[in-house]
Amino acid sequence: MAADPRGVLILGTGALATLFASRIAHTGRPVTMLGTWPEGLRALREGGARFVNSKGVEERDAVITTDDPRACQGAESALVLVKSWQTQRAAQQLAVCLAADGLALTLQNGLGNREILAAHLGHDRAVLGSTTTGATLLGPGLAKAGGEGTVSVEAHPRIGPVVEALASAGFAVELVKDAQSLIWSKLVVNSAINPLTALLRITNGQLLERPSARALLRALAEETAAVASAEQAKLAPGDPAESVEAVARKTASNHSSMFQDIQRGAPTEIDAICGAVTRAGKRHNIPTPINHACWQLVQALAQTPGQGAAVLA
Repeated sequence: MAADPRGVLILGTGALATLFASRIAHTGRPVTMLGTWPEGLRALREGGARFVNSKGVEERDAVITTDDPRACQGAESALVLVKSWQTQRAAQQLAVCLAADGLALTLQNGLGNREILAAHLGHDRAVLGSTTTGATLLGPGLAKAGGEGTVSVEAHPRIGPVVEALASAGFAVELVKDAQSLIWSKLVVNSAINPLTALLRITNGQLLERPSARALLRALAEETAAVASAEQAKLAPGDPAESVEAVARKTASNHSSMFQDIQRGAPTEIDAICGAVTRAGKRHNIPTPINHACWQLVQALAQTPGQGAAVLA
């Protein structure tokens, strides 16, 4: 059965996917979730997309679930919320189900996701975005809000319906022109918060309570910002370390996605985050010793399929 063109297709069944699905579905808009995790799909199908809001109240909204992209054919608007190492598969699925004039918006972590989507869908159907909204997966089909953030979306002539769906669900949405700066701004945050919370197994806010962790947080932010500058990405005005601390403070109770991956024994996105910063730094002859160390340490900690040996190439 073809997807409802008025609805939103969400690729993924993890924390953010569940959070976005529940909030969008709560507005009455049809939501279809396309994934591969059997337990997640079953829970979403039987109990709906559930999330615990900032007041501790659980909200539950019905969604359509499937593991078959052919069941979503004709999708006009898609949100890509899978892990970066799953982007290739998501792109192949979208090539089957996305409408000819449909748009896929990636809100993923790391570098290279939009490029993979564009290779399968065409540049005009892949839109770059990012979000600092946090979420923790409490169980299959159940997420907890981990702090409100902004959803930043690359300007596009046909992005209106996606923005409308997000805004009506209560997300703070902003349109930006510079996609490269958009993703590097998020990378400064992710490279600082995610690996440290995963290695120390603490919440975002606890990074600010431990002097040594806070010093590393600031150093990682400054290191990544230096590489971003070499990439000619225009970051937001102000001290990057202060900006990262502000995000950690705003999402203090959140368990970062990388911390959650480590807890589940799942592959992490470290290669697309600290690994990507390290590789870019090497191209520009900018030392990135802390990013490199975090890259290696998280890979050593994970030791799961999909986390290959780190190669500087």
